Amino acid sequence: MGHKANICSLDFHPYGEFVASGSQDTNIKLWDIRRKGCVFRYRGHSQAVRCLRFSPDGKWLASAADDHTVKLWDLTAGKMMSEFPGHTGPVNVVEFHPNEYLLASGGSDRTIRFWDLEKFQVVSCIEGEPGPVRSVLFNPDGCCLYSGCQDSLRVYGWEPERCFDVVLVSWGKVADLAVCNDQLIGVAFSQSNVSSYVVDLTRVTRTGTVAQDPVQDSQPLAQQPAHPSAPLRRIYERPSTACSKPQRVKQNSESERRSPSSEDDRDERESRAEIQNAEEYNEIFQPKNSISRTPPRRSEPFPAPPEDDMVSAKEAAQPSPAMDLQFPVPNLEVPPWPPAVTSTPAPKAEPAIIPATRNEPIGLKASDFLPAVKIPQQAELVDEDAMSQIRKGHDTMCVVLTSRHKNLDTVRAVWTMGDIKTSVDSAVAINDLSVVVDLLNIVNQKASLWKLDLCTTVLPQIERLLQSKYESYVQTGCTSLKLILQRFLPLITDILAAPPSVGVDISREERLHKCQLCYKQLKSISGLVKSKSGLSGRHGSAFRELHLLMASLD
Repeated sequence: MGHKANICSLDFHPYGEFVASGSQDTNIKLWDIRRKGCVFRYRGHSQAVRCLRFSPDGKWLASAADDHTVKLWDLTAGKMMSEFPGHTGPVNVVEFHPNEYLLASGGSDRTIRFWDLEKFQVVSCIEGEPGPVRSVLFNPDGCCLYSGCQDSLRVYGWEPERCFDVVLVSWGKVADLAVCNDQLIGVAFSQSNVSSYVVDLTRVTRTGTVAQDPVQDSQPLAQQPAHPSAPLRRIYERPSTACSKPQRVKQNSESERRSPSSEDDRDERESRAEIQNAEEYNEIFQPKNSISRTPPRRSEPFPAPPEDDMVSAKEAAQPSPAMDLQFPVPNLEVPPWPPAVTSTPAPKAEPAIIPATRNEPIGLKASDFLPAVKIPQQAELVDEDAMSQIRKGHDTMCVVLTSRHKNLDTVRAVWTMGDIKTSVDSAVAINDLSVVVDLLNIVNQKASLWKLDLCTTVLPQIERLLQSKYESYVQTGCTSLKLILQRFLPLITDILAAPPSVGVDISREERLHKCQLCYKQLKSISGLVKSKSGLSGRHGSAFRELHLLMASLD
């Protein structure tokens, strides 16, 4: 029923009946909110779908993907209307003109392209953006296009292509734009912080008559009086009332439907919620209790920026008098940031036992791989900088892994000679517990490999493993100790309790010496096992079992 990979984009139908989703699995799915199921799937992209937009009249759907293409889909016919090639890199965003048959697209090739939706051809192309285009937005009246660039807002026209204004905004890589009450709101994020900015559009130049190349001359145009004229293209036909029911989209054909036994169809049959009467919408979806919103929903604009005399010399030199304002702002002085927001978090106490199935590395801090961030103005992390920071620890990690691989090769070479005792001695001599654990995991699988002389070498290492903070090390140590207690503890106690032999028996003397050494080591381990037998969980039960097996040592 759902996508097979991460969802990259969502958009709601202008009349609220449907939701479109695009995923890394290259598929676009149309979901019916009332029926709570997928009603159609569009296939055509070869790479991840990054952006989806419904047309203002709700009949079309535009998609942008990493395959360098923009596609236009007809919801009524259920098929692709046109494909717009032209971008030389992944396309990140698409946006419909609010009135005319015009589509804008921006991509990682640092271009913004305008497409005529009647002739299905390019109208104009704006090149030379400061970086990849991630967010574009038409003005509500369709007079211009806003482009959220790196630390700036640019205002463009398309026939001919020209730059009306450039507003410096310190938002870094802006993620999304919206217009409300003649104010443009931009949202950006960096690491774990989200910031929102407001630009007063009444102080931004949005129209002009002189064409200008935005690549060669990025200075804003002098404001010209607007010349209203009839639109150059067709205008979207919208229903006359908001309650009018939009045209239904094409449902899945029989070839798209799956077998009745599939889980998706079963869920769909169990959750049909068709609304026959459109007037029942408010009754069904109206909340019974009032919902407190924080912050409260307001219709008035955001607070106006400070007066010009309060602006610093740097801001006064900006190309446009429009200012950005980060909200909420209780006063003109920026309050100090709390210590919890710093880029280098306080070190967390490591757990006593590190689980074997952990989701993050222990002992590594993400802040060590990231450049230092100055507060309160946080530096934007560029992809190249992030990669260079990550590579700093790469060489060290390669050296560690290469050394471990070399040690395992040494132990394996001795193992192939058939002398297990010597291979264990070589692993102990390396003084690397990880190598000892790898070797014991193999020996534990075959109990017949254990000998008394092997126990004298392994028992000191088992004591170290039981005190380790890694869960996998403790598990291996418990398994090895259990095998030794079950196979050799009765033999050790019998030999130590036997009366001395008459005459000279060298083999018996050697065996007695090994048993005395093993007994001494087991007595040392028994205190550790007893202290850990009170633990809860899997480790506690394992230590309690070992404590019972070692009861004869007391």
